Amino acid sequence: MTESEFLVLADTCLRQVEEMFEQAFENDEYDVECSRSGNVLTIEFVDNGSKIIVNSQAPMQEMWVAARSGGFHYKFNGQHWLNTRDGSELFATLSAVAKQQG
Repeated sequence: MTESEFLVLADTCLRQVEEMFEQAFENDEYDVECSRSGNVLTIEFVDNGSKIIVNSQAPMQEMWVAARSGGFHYKFNGQHWLNTRDGSELFATLSAVAKQQG
């Protein structure tokens, strides 16, 4: 995959993550505030001040997640962003991490 192709995929991924958390906020699942600066999306849980950071790493063509439970790296397999260590899917992990932090 070219860097340009990766950047389009990464941008789409960040928008989807932001939409996921905004929808959760609208549904009263979590009290979160999302802010994006370039390739970094910060999701802050208002109640406890904890954060989940999602960002793209173009040189490695990965999406990275930092949360209380640790750091995670994801590569796109053509359909999904999968964890480079355990094969878990990015959005499933984000849901689980959000439940832990929220």
